[in-house]
Amino acid sequence: MASWGRVAALLRNFTRSPRSLKVLARHRAVGHGILGSVIGTGAICFYQYHANYRSQPFAVHAEEQKEAAAPQLSARKIRFIQFASVVYDQEPYMTPRDFLYSVMLENVDRKLQKRVLTAEEVNKMLSAASKARAGNDMFRNFGDNGLISYTEYLFLLTILTKPHTGFHIAFKMLDVDGNEHVDKKEFLKLKKIIGKSKRRVSKDSTEKPVEEGGSVNTTLQAYFFGKKGENKLQYQEFRRFMEDLQAEVQEMEFLQFSKGMDTMRREDFAEWLLHYTNEEDNEIYWENMRKRIPAGQSITFEEFKVFCLFTNNLEDFAFSMKMVTEANRPVGMAQFKRAVKIATGHDLSENVLDTVFKLFDMDGDNCLSHKEFIGVMKDRVLRGLKVQPQNGFSGFWKCVKQETLKGAQEALRDTGCPI
Repeated sequence: MASWGRVAALLRNFTRSPRSLKVLARHRAVGHGILGSVIGTGAICFYQYHANYRSQPFAVHAEEQKEAAAPQLSARKIRFIQFASVVYDQEPYMTPRDFLYSVMLENVDRKLQKRVLTAEEVNKMLSAASKARAGNDMFRNFGDNGLISYTEYLFLLTILTKPHTGFHIAFKMLDVDGNEHVDKKEFLKLKKIIGKSKRRVSKDSTEKPVEEGGSVNTTLQAYFFGKKGENKLQYQEFRRFMEDLQAEVQEMEFLQFSKGMDTMRREDFAEWLLHYTNEEDNEIYWENMRKRIPAGQSITFEEFKVFCLFTNNLEDFAFSMKMVTEANRPVGMAQFKRAVKIATGHDLSENVLDTVFKLFDMDGDNCLSHKEFIGVMKDRVLRGLKVQPQNGFSGFWKCVKQETLKGAQEALRDTGCPI
């Protein structure tokens, strides 16, 4: 009440002043208009508020529902779905032809819808698979008459990128009685374990792990264990399957880059090496090829196969390099050749060895950084799926930290700081 009294006193003093009366007389018309506008606006707002309040006495504002974000799939899962051409029981599957395309081509231009298979069609596929003969053209003979699940896709990729020793160890671990064979149930465990080692998703991925209980019979299962799954798989048979699959893919890639010829030009071999690489120095590699590799020289399929065997043993090669040279030092051709011999038991040909050194030798001293070379080869073996793009703020911040650290290291070197 005291505050209202002070306001009233101020108004009385203001109205008693002659100067204030003149001002009020001069602006009386304007004042009435403004006062009317304020009162009218207030009345409208008061009416609307009370009308809404009466019509909605118990209104409750629910929290806005946000749409669930679509799950983020791994690069391999995306590639599997992209190349898979058939659907069975509402799940996508690759055919043997799809698998071969997925390891040879960067993209697929699908002109037709995915084919939906019936139980009768799948039954015919499994019957054909159970009678198939081993050979390095089996997948090409199957063509589109077969089913390959996502876990089997990862399993087959591992066969193409890893040495046989790991498979033999895993096979022996499952072979409890030591008779060198496993049944279907044990093989599904082997496939699941090896598939998990290949399924490396990014931290932001929300892809759920695939749980396959073997309810849907596939081409591989029918081939190894028969249509009813009652046969046993000997390790020697499995090893033959791995060797045949590697040879089939190698032959197809060789024919792809040799343009169907019996030999591959050295520049075509260089193109095959760099096909899936994702390196900043790619332009330098291409320039090295144009300047250093002579025209008119070729590489045979046998030379190509030995080099592919080497790429499947990169981990053993890296260990061998530590044995024959000092850490992180460039290696010469003789040391490189010796390390390959230790890792694979085979010698690289002079044509292949010379092509590799002329392509990856950055400063022309006939030496190369084996660490950088192994990085390029891993991209080649993994068909470019090793490198995961870093998007968003987290990727940007990681890049900032890396560049800041690099700049600090350069500054310390320039100032001669002993830290």
